Amino acid sequence: MVRIAQLGLAPEYLDYRVGWTHQRTLHEGVVAGTTDDTLLLCEHPSVYTAGRSARPDEYPADGTPVVPVTRGGRVTWHGPGQLVGYPIMRLEPIGEDSNLVDVVGHVRSLERVLINTAQALGVHAFRVPGRSGVWVEEGAGQAKIGAIGIRVERGASLHGFALNCSGDLAGFAQIVPCGIRDAGVSSLSAVAGHPITTADAAILIAAHFDDWYYSPEPVPESVPTLAQAHTLGGQK
Repeated sequence: MVRIAQLGLAPEYLDYRVGWTHQRTLHEGVVAGTTDDTLLLCEHPSVYTAGRSARPDEYPADGTPVVPVTRGGRVTWHGPGQLVGYPIMRLEPIGEDSNLVDVVGHVRSLERVLINTAQALGVHAFRVPGRSGVWVEEGAGQAKIGAIGIRVERGASLHGFALNCSGDLAGFAQIVPCGIRDAGVSSLSAVAGHPITTADAAILIAAHFDDWYYSPEPVPESVPTLAQAHTLGGQK
């Protein structure tokens, strides 16, 4: 079972660098076997981060500083209205070689968690072949609502996912989000047509992370409601 730790949601935002330090400390314990696999849930004040594949032409057009990080992927924005999750977990080995772990399976499982979360909140979300993350239909095209960027060290994961729940997404306008120029960015609230908070999504993920992360494909057609998650959350 993955332990859930909530580090700060609005209005108590978690500074990105403080969260990164917490990730590293927790990772050492998970690798050593002295700490349980843990999912950190939080919400950051506005910040740009750049993964290992980031390109200078994708950085903020107004010159806003960007924090370099060790995850995969390109440039993205974190800020109010976005739920961020850092699963610090030992990943499943591939075959008999304990040094090889199922990184792709980890990403697909995190996508499934976000898709089920969106569905429980009344939003149809899906994968797009060839692109990581979670997407929705918006207008005549597709928009990304959930991004995933991870790193694996010594068999355990760092970094994780970001799910746009509500709020102002103007921070994305200053960059090329995740290096994707031909699609937009949206949020659960924008698609649903009513407010969906980071707390709403956090309640669902905290109540069902194990079931959704470890469940077989495909994504279930029916998932628990937010009201049911509130009940389960009180029992955990």
